[in-house]
Amino acid sequence: MTAPDLNVEQMRKAAGEATAMLRVLANEDRLLLLCQLTQGEACVSELEQLLAIRQPTLSQQLGILRTEDLVSTRREGKKIYYQVSDARAVSVLATLYGLYCPAPTPKWAGAR
Repeated sequence: MTAPDLNVEQMRKAAGEATAMLRVLANEDRLLLLCQLTQGEACVSELEQLLAIRQPTLSQQLGILRTEDLVSTRREGKKIYYQVSDARAVSVLATLYGLYCPAPTPKWAGAR
């Protein structure tokens, strides 16, 4: 039995897309932003407060996430709300969360 022929060009394209996403996720601030945004949309002032990332850095990182089409925006008055717009990013974030983020200890587990 022989293995099916692999479409190298198709694999190369997919590898390029995967490495582009991994490059974006390889920044701690961007990773934190995306993790927070998986919980729901938020504006810059909310993100700044929740993540303790200074506004200039926050704006720069959100700009990169927008350029890479990982987040989209919605304007409401003077505020701009951000949300994750790439389902593949959500899937990668869920995997990373399962591997690296400890599950919260249930309240009842500590009581004895």
